[in-house]
Amino acid sequence: MHSEEKDLLLRIFIGENDHYKGRPLYETIVKKARELELAGATVLRGIMGFGADSRLKSAHVLDLSNDLPIIIEIIDRPEQVQKLLPFLDEVVTEGLVTMETIKVIKYRNRLGTETKR
Repeated sequence: MHSEEKDLLLRIFIGENDHYKGRPLYETIVKKARELELAGATVLRGIMGFGADSRLKSAHVLDLSNDLPIIIEIIDRPEQVQKLLPFLDEVVTEGLVTMETIKVIKYRNRLGTETKR
């Protein structure tokens, strides 16, 4: 059984070497999202990419890049996502943030709780 709703997808593009107060920036952002009780967050580590500076970052052994692309994805209701934006203004000094309206399909078991696998 499933339900459908419209939510926001927030994507935050930063570098693996980005830090805030001595901690990895991606970790800081995810912990803040949890503190604000957002629905969830996922951190994805890219194997190759480049940003505004056009420097190619790659996980290829010969490139020895230690600043791979990081994408943080957060999906929640628009009013919940908006709670995080002032914090991002404070902690993201270089990066990109995108937001888009998405259709979410949630699957639930017969008892109405989400299925754990």
